[in-house]
Amino acid sequence: MYEQIGLFVTNLLFVLVLGWYLITNLQWYNYSLERVVLKHHKPLWHLIYFFIPLIAYYTTGKYFSIFFYFAILPAIFIWHKRLDKKVVLTWRVRRFLILLVSLTLFQDFLCTLESGCVMYGVFLPLSIAYIGSYIIEKYLFAIYKKEASKKIKSMKNLKIIAVTGSYGKTSMKNFMTQILSKKYRVYSTPRSVNTIGGIIKDVNESLSEETQVYICEAGARERGDIYTIAQFLHPHIVVVGKVGLQHVEYFKSLDNIVRTKLEIMQSDRLERAFVHKSVTDTPHEKVTFFGDGENIEATLQHTSFELEFDGKKEHFSTKILGSFQAININASILVAKEFAMSIDEIKEAVKSLKSVQHRLERIDAGGKIILDDGYNGNIDGMLEAVRLCSLHEGRKVIVTPGLVESTPELNQKLISAINGLFDIVIVTGALNAELFDKHLHVKEKIILQDKETLTKVLGEKTQSGDIILFANDAPNFI
Repeated sequence: MYEQIGLFVTNLLFVLVLGWYLITNLQWYNYSLERVVLKHHKPLWHLIYFFIPLIAYYTTGKYFSIFFYFAILPAIFIWHKRLDKKVVLTWRVRRFLILLVSLTLFQDFLCTLESGCVMYGVFLPLSIAYIGSYIIEKYLFAIYKKEASKKIKSMKNLKIIAVTGSYGKTSMKNFMTQILSKKYRVYSTPRSVNTIGGIIKDVNESLSEETQVYICEAGARERGDIYTIAQFLHPHIVVVGKVGLQHVEYFKSLDNIVRTKLEIMQSDRLERAFVHKSVTDTPHEKVTFFGDGENIEATLQHTSFELEFDGKKEHFSTKILGSFQAININASILVAKEFAMSIDEIKEAVKSLKSVQHRLERIDAGGKIILDDGYNGNIDGMLEAVRLCSLHEGRKVIVTPGLVESTPELNQKLISAINGLFDIVIVTGALNAELFDKHLHVKEKIILQDKETLTKVLGEKTQSGDIILFANDAPNFI
C-alpha cells in the first residue's frame, strides 16, 4: 500500500517536472514545438533535463525514485533558479498544468485500482496534455479573436496605425505615441507585444473605448504572420521601418524578409503607408518613402537632424541617443503630420521625447556612464552604440552576448568595431563565446557562461569615470 502511494506521488511529481520544463521552453519560443525542438539555442538542455530522465524512468525500475529525488529534482530546481527569464504563469500555462495534473491523477488512480500498470505512464499524459492544450488554446483563440474584432468594429472613429520593420519597431511605436499624445487620446501595445495573440489579448483587455488612435507593433517569425495581423486590424496608417537581416535564420533571405514586412499593407482601409527607402523603391499612390534625415549629429547628450518639408529644411533636436533614431523619429514626424499636427507642435514634442527603456538609455550612476542598450539586437544599432562609446574619453567597457539569430559575419563585424576601442569586453553566454574568444583583441576579455556572476565582475572591474555599454541583453536560455 505505502509502496503504491510512493510510486503514485513520484510519478505525479515527475510528470509535473517534465511538464514544467516543456511549458517553460514553449513559452520562450512562442508556443511553437517545432522551434523548441529544431531551433533551440541550447539543445543539450533537452538531453539533460528531459530525455535522460525519461530514459531513466523506463530503465531503472524500482530505483527510479532514488534517481528522481536525488538527481533529477535537484537538477531541475537549480536549472530553474538560474534562469533569468522564468516561465510566466499566464492562463495558458495554468490551463496546461491543470490539464496535465488532472490526466496524470486520473491515469495513476486507474492503474492503482486495477493494478494494471507495472509503471505509471509519463509520455501518455504529457502527449495528451500538450495536444489537449493546443486544441483548447485554438478554440479560445478563435473566441477571443472574434470578441476583439467586434470591439474594433464598434469603435467607428478609431484610427489604427500598424508599425513593422526589422529594426526600431518598438522605438517608432513609442515615439509616435509620445508625439501624437500631445493632441490625441493615444494607446499603443505595451512593451514588445507584436504577435497576433498578444495583440488580440491587448485589444480585449486594455484598449479603451475613448481611444482615438491605436498604435500597434507587428512582428513576424514566418511568412504570413504580418498578413494575419493586417487582416485582423485593417490599419489606416502603416509604417515599415528599416529592413535588414534580423531573424534571417527563419526567413532564409532578405527578399523573404522584405515580402513579409510589406504584408502590413494588405489592409482594405489603408489611407497612407510610410516606407523606409531600404525596403523598396517601387512607387505607389499611397506610399511615402522616408530616409535617415540630413545633417545628423549624435552625441552622448543629444541627437539632432534636419528634414525637408515643402522645400524648407526643418531642424529637430532630442535627448534621445543614437543616429539611427533619426529614422524612427522621422517616421513618427511623418505620421504626426498625417494627423494634422503642425511643425512647431511636432518640434516641441520631439524635443521632450523620453528614451525607450533598455534602448540606448543613458544612466549616470556612481561616477559611471551606463548605456543600457539591452533590448537592441541588430547590427546597426549595436555599431552606433559602440560609436557613441568612442566619444567618451575615459575607459570603455562592453557587456554583450553578441548578435543573436544572426550570422557569424555580422558578429565578426561587431567584433571588429569593438577591437582597439574597448578596454574590457565581457561576453555573456556560450552562443558566440568561441567566436569572440578567437577574434577579440582587447586589453581584457572575460567570458561568462551565464550572467550569474556579472554583477560581481562589474563591481571588481569597473571604476568611476568608465562608460559601460550593455549591448543586447539576451536571456540565458539563448
